[in-house]
Amino acid sequence: MKVTVKAPGSCGELAQGTIDGKNFLITCPIDVYSEVTVRTDEFTPLRLGSKVLTAIDKTIQYLKIVESSFHVNVKSDLPLGKGMASSSADISATCQSIALSAGKLLSPDEIADIALSIEPTDGIFYPGIVLFDHVHGSLRQYLGNAIPMYIAIFDVGGEIDTLHFNNRHDLKKLNEANEYQVRQAVNLISKGLATKDISLIGKGATISALANQKILFKPHLEEIIAISLSWGAVGVNIAHSGTVVGVLFPLNKLPNCPPCIEEISKCCIGVNYLRTVQFISGGLMKQEGDCNEWR
Repeated sequence: MKVTVKAPGSCGELAQGTIDGKNFLITCPIDVYSEVTVRTDEFTPLRLGSKVLTAIDKTIQYLKIVESSFHVNVKSDLPLGKGMASSSADISATCQSIALSAGKLLSPDEIADIALSIEPTDGIFYPGIVLFDHVHGSLRQYLGNAIPMYIAIFDVGGEIDTLHFNNRHDLKKLNEANEYQVRQAVNLISKGLATKDISLIGKGATISALANQKILFKPHLEEIIAISLSWGAVGVNIAHSGTVVGVLFPLNKLPNCPPCIEEISKCCIGVNYLRTVQFISGGLMKQEGDCNEWR
């Protein structure tokens, strides 16, 4: 038997911070994936990361699977340490693929509980776009489906360890100082998703990106914003605990994307273009024998 589950990565978050002291992020899923395949009919020795191994063990324990012989393979196009939800995608796809191999199906909330017991987690496995408490799971709110949009992703350099970042002793105080701007961002993004107004999403994401400069500074961010807006982008978003910056382009401005990328690459030394992706609704996809998908 063979089961494959795909989980989308992210281009950072549309917004992140705290609301009344509660941690949250708004997901920004993209069409770049981690793919986990589980076989129960053959053995292939593979080297797996510690987080995936932990996800396998915790899923087996949660589902009370007594007899198990799962052979797991992980393929991912998501870079590590950049804020593109590589670990969250690996972990969530692993949890669901183990469950399906045992004839069971985990809900997004169950996957969240398992993932959060391992590390702070992005909510990319929830259908649509969600506001999600990535540390404790106390907030889990569906905001709507993705609006068609392209994101040109840039990397300002370096790597960030998510667990270390979320354990910073000054993080709570810095988030509290940003709550006014972050609330503005959430309101704009929520309204934009509800009314399908991409410009509101861009404005909200940009507010959150600029507020986060006090927490994790990104060089050239204001310059990237200025160049992006001049080429018709609706704004930028960032990985609040990572190194990527996304330039948000509506479909009718996509022809402006290549010259915008060229100008940013030329003017912002040390900022590297990675790829252009599509903003999509989150959710896991499976293949079990015949093609069979769900969000």
